[in-house]
Amino acid sequence: MRLFLAIDLPKEIKDYLFELEKKVKEAKITWVSKKNLHLTLKFLGEVNEKDLPKIKKQIQITHSKLKVKLGATGFFPNNKDPRVIWVSLEPEEQIIALQQKLDAQLLMQFPNEQKFQAHLTLGRIKSIRRKEDFFNSIKSIQLEQKKFEINSFQLMKSELTKLGPIYETLETILLSEM
Repeated sequence: MRLFLAIDLPKEIKDYLFELEKKVKEAKITWVSKKNLHLTLKFLGEVNEKDLPKIKKQIQITHSKLKVKLGATGFFPNNKDPRVIWVSLEPEEQIIALQQKLDAQLLMQFPNEQKFQAHLTLGRIKSIRRKEDFFNSIKSIQLEQKKFEINSFQLMKSELTKLGPIYETLETILLSEM
């Protein structure tokens, strides 16, 4: 089974990000469906089902709730060759602290992929018709720095299908008031 750790987003944040997609012009983009918008904390990859109880135990960490806000738009790998469009979350240090705590718990079992950047993937760019117009449409978006609280994170199962990924929550870990 294909697993990852993620932070689900409040409905109002998903709704807002979904509306942003309509403002992007001059590009063919495969958008992440509204229900699947999330922040990936750690991708675990293919995992044997017998290892699931151990993983569930390892991710039972204590961490305080996070107060974050939407940041800015960006691209992977870079602005010259944009393949993924994303929105950052701020302050990133809070999310990195949570991610590093989880990474430390899972390091022996999942040593790969230790580079992390707090971002919400909006879509994968297939092609851009007119690059200048595309970037102008991005710059014209006045991204509201909407605030929200992160109260939990989830262990997610991902099944890849022709219609896109299907996610299933296997475990939810609540964050504390601290």
